[in-house]
Amino acid sequence: MALLEVKNLEVSFETPDGVVQAVNGMSFTLDQGETLAIVGESGAGKSQMVLAFMGLLAENGSVRGEALFHGNDLLKMKPRGLNGIRGKQIAMIFQDPMTSLNPFLTIEKQMAEVVMHHQGLRREEAKAHAVEMLRAVRIPDPEERIKQYPHEYSGGMRQRVMIAIGLLCEPELLIADEPSTALDVTVQAQITELVSELRKQTRMSLMLITHDLAAVAEVADRIIVMYAGEAVETGGVDDIFYRPQHPYTRGLLASVPRLDRASDDELQAIPGNPPNLQELPEGCRFRDRCTEAMEQCRKRPPLWVSDDGRSSRCFLPMEGGRTLQNATEPEHDE
Repeated sequence: MALLEVKNLEVSFETPDGVVQAVNGMSFTLDQGETLAIVGESGAGKSQMVLAFMGLLAENGSVRGEALFHGNDLLKMKPRGLNGIRGKQIAMIFQDPMTSLNPFLTIEKQMAEVVMHHQGLRREEAKAHAVEMLRAVRIPDPEERIKQYPHEYSGGMRQRVMIAIGLLCEPELLIADEPSTALDVTVQAQITELVSELRKQTRMSLMLITHDLAAVAEVADRIIVMYAGEAVETGGVDDIFYRPQHPYTRGLLASVPRLDRASDDELQAIPGNPPNLQELPEGCRFRDRCTEAMEQCRKRPPLWVSDDGRSSRCFLPMEGGRTLQNATEPEHDE
């Protein structure tokens, strides 16, 4: 049994301008010890999908589908039961550590309360455990730094604190939502390496949410590429990077700087912008930006799958794949 199994997840929001369908029919599994990357442009629905099964959606949001963690549906749990899982069995690192950390509390108080609540440790035991975790994420002089407030840390240090908090209770699943956003390139590499190293040491599962394909190249086992609220391609890292099937995936890869690219070879930006989720185009959602669009793309594209778990939603045939659904079937798929 998979550690996490998401089935036909849909997330929508009631707004003054109408209903926004942020996530449509997402389905995937995550095994114990596996690293899964969810990749796509801003607004693709990556974060809202995770916030939905974590029970953290905004008040105007609603969710349908299933999110089975050890076979138990997170979406049907009462707040008390979900609170017992969040932070202990499933932990999440949010995008902005400055807004995620309480500026009025010391790092010690914020970290100690997590393990005191979930593991029942006394304060001194909790502090000692927190110090060791800060040391594990390479915070220098953790015995002194733990007494400080978030504003006394740099951006990279605050992100390390968030990772340490996420790992305090040794969760089975760690979700990292853009863990290196707003950090310089050197710190980004250090954070990515740190998360990967800690995953190997603890055998936890890891879900990385990012807009940057290059950021997950060395750490992910599988990748799901999202566009306008749905998965357009899934596959192993080598498949996605060396044998991409969907035009959107190829567009993302073409826009990434590469050392083996000629100096006069310009980056290829994907034309246009993602669609308005309240006014989605008929048929393929990527049609208006796709350089390979055809007349038939005005219909719902089929889902191609292969025996090794690869998939692509496009009218272009997938290498080694067969169609699981045709263009006339409903959108509750994947």
